[in-house]
Amino acid sequence: MADIVWTVAAIPIGIGYLLGSIPFGLILTRLTGAGDLRAIGSGNIGATNVLRTGRKGLAAATLLLDMAKGAVAVMIGQRFGADYALMAGAAAFIGHVYPVWLKFRGGKGVATMLGVTLALNWVLGLAFAFVWLAALAVTRISSVSGMSAAISAPIAASLIGQMAMGYALLALALIVIWKHNANIGRLIDGTEPKVGRSRE
Repeated sequence: MADIVWTVAAIPIGIGYLLGSIPFGLILTRLTGAGDLRAIGSGNIGATNVLRTGRKGLAAATLLLDMAKGAVAVMIGQRFGADYALMAGAAAFIGHVYPVWLKFRGGKGVATMLGVTLALNWVLGLAFAFVWLAALAVTRISSVSGMSAAISAPIAASLIGQMAMGYALLALALIVIWKHNANIGRLIDGTEPKVGRSRE
């Protein structure tokens, strides 16, 4: 990180943020007549809430596009250097979670974080995806699987000796957990819905 030129870093960071802030879930649901996603279910703009519209195809598309914007940001950053790749990916994550177009009320960042980790290091990405899917298969609770996957990323990074990357991913994981604060409350109360069931 010592060789970072911040005037140069502003370019991949800015591009990453703008990419990340594209609310694909909101755009897709509006284009297909599914309504305003912010008025459905949890009001979140991510794939899990898109699934609550009953449009599984839209939910899958949202998941892939939210992953893609994180991965593309990293690949753009890589054109400037390895450190810039990490910064661009983090900026895309921040853009998704705090998009300027939606008054900084975005998604929870799990899919975008997966895209970032896959593009940074495929081993980390596979570990993230495995934990996400395994936790979902066991609990059937989206919030548990998402938080578990996010926490796994910095742990996996440290295990393969990528400490700087691990610290950055830890910061992103903490944001993911923070964005799930309402879910955590419902988990404690035993009222958190499982995938395929309504909040009620």
